[in-house]
Amino acid sequence: MNIKTLTWGTLNIKDEQIYHFSKGIPGFEEEVDFALITVEDGPFSYLQSLRNQSVSFLLSDPFVFYSSYEFELSEADKEELEIVDQVNVLCIVTIKEELESSTVNLLAPIVLNPVKRSGKQVVLHKSNYQARHGLWSASQNYYEKGGE
Repeated sequence: MNIKTLTWGTLNIKDEQIYHFSKGIPGFEEEVDFALITVEDGPFSYLQSLRNQSVSFLLSDPFVFYSSYEFELSEADKEELEIVDQVNVLCIVTIKEELESSTVNLLAPIVLNPVKRSGKQVVLHKSNYQARHGLWSASQNYYEKGGE
């Protein structure tokens, strides 16, 4: 399937890259189908709307930058996403004009079921995580360790 994006133009994506978000993403409820586009040689990927080429989110594996990141996924969320044993967790990154001010949203991770290809942005209630954790200081540690 070919999709149009503002960033990369037309991309050919595979079925296994497509995820359905039954409720959309908060603030973008009308966007329910996305392609997960992995960036090679780095911890980032993009979640690109299939319907609207101007809607995409920069994502990152939170465990690369915050190795102690953890949360309990509710049974309701597991059931909604039909998660049995495989799950991927990514977080939305906001790049600022000054890169050292860039942030990652650990409060509302994107949870993906790679088997059913379903996804949801889960807001973690009763959590100490915030929507804006500094990425730069965390990424500095990541790159200083050679990406390990």
